[in-house]
Amino acid sequence: MRKPNKVWTMGLLFIFTIAIVFSGCSKSDNTAATNTNKADITANDAAKGNTTIINKAVIRALRYILNCIRFDACLFFHKFSSLFMLVSPAAISRRSNLNKSDARLFLLRVRSERIITDLAQNHDIIFTTSFGYMDYTLNVAKKFPKIIFEHSAGHKTANNMGTYFGKNFEGSYLAGIAAGIVTKKNLLGYVGAFPIPEVIYNINAFALGAQSVNPDAKVSVVWSNTWYDPTTERQAAISLLDKGADVLLAYRGSSTTVQAAAERGAFASGNDFDRTKDAPDDYLTNPTWNRGPYYSKIMKAVEAGTWTNAPYMGSLADGRVDIAPLGPKIPDDVKKLVADAKAKILDGSLKVFTGSIMEASGAEKVKAGDTMSLEDILKMDWFVKGVDGTIPK
Repeated sequence: MRKPNKVWTMGLLFIFTIAIVFSGCSKSDNTAATNTNKADITANDAAKGNTTIINKAVIRALRYILNCIRFDACLFFHKFSSLFMLVSPAAISRRSNLNKSDARLFLLRVRSERIITDLAQNHDIIFTTSFGYMDYTLNVAKKFPKIIFEHSAGHKTANNMGTYFGKNFEGSYLAGIAAGIVTKKNLLGYVGAFPIPEVIYNINAFALGAQSVNPDAKVSVVWSNTWYDPTTERQAAISLLDKGADVLLAYRGSSTTVQAAAERGAFASGNDFDRTKDAPDDYLTNPTWNRGPYYSKIMKAVEAGTWTNAPYMGSLADGRVDIAPLGPKIPDDVKKLVADAKAKILDGSLKVFTGSIMEASGAEKVKAGDTMSLEDILKMDWFVKGVDGTIPK
């Protein structure tokens, strides 16, 4: 009897594997789509996200894989989802009707749950560090009830999953003070990642800080609709500079905005950490994070058996957030104003969102003397007066 041809054997194994992948991905995707609403992950998901689109993403991605499998078939036999880890959004977009944003969303879901699942098999505590991982973390947490999960910036919890974040709007307010003084054109530019509350309240805090020292300061907003895409961010930054902005802040992952501003001799701020090295002569400052102390606290609590899933919101006062040192060109009197405002936030005499605060339409949103609750801040979906931009619904 003739031995089975090796090529046919591989082909049959491949077809069997594709059937399993298709079944598994569809089930996982429907679950994720059910657990997702417009405010849950990204603006792309908010604008596009529904079960139909994601199911189409699965089908089209698999079609792409079928076309390319001659190069990568062996990877399926290691782990069914391995090939998804190698396919790029651009590649899927070329082979399907999906745009790059939808392709990126599909791959993010597959890759994220795969990676978090792998970590859960070998670790006792898992920290996921971005808003977009919320649903994926929750899905995996349900499968591993004995593992502790901590998710940054989200609002969903489980018995074994907590959330942590910080009042980074305090740092944005202080950066706004510096921007409001150094601007010569009274036009500040802001490159926002996605129109979600986390970004919106930081834009508003930046504007309020600027207006506290310069009532004529305006903030123009451009959305990049991505957390990290240097090309898109650069285009957004240049559009703001062309509009006349002479100070930029970007709530983004790359340093492109800071660099683009420096090329025009404009001051700029970034996000997350000190970015002085990206524009030594034209750096302003920006909000920063300090995650270490919280991670240490959580690990000790888990070891002691005292961990709970209670949400944590850090602040300037406990060191969770801060601002980077102001750049070398920032005058000493500006540095003093920022330092004085920081001291007032630390002692509680200055609260960023205390009225009177007007929204962009001109209506009073927060009455004089009133302070917004943290709950209301964290679901903010409106711009303060002086902010020029739209918030897609």
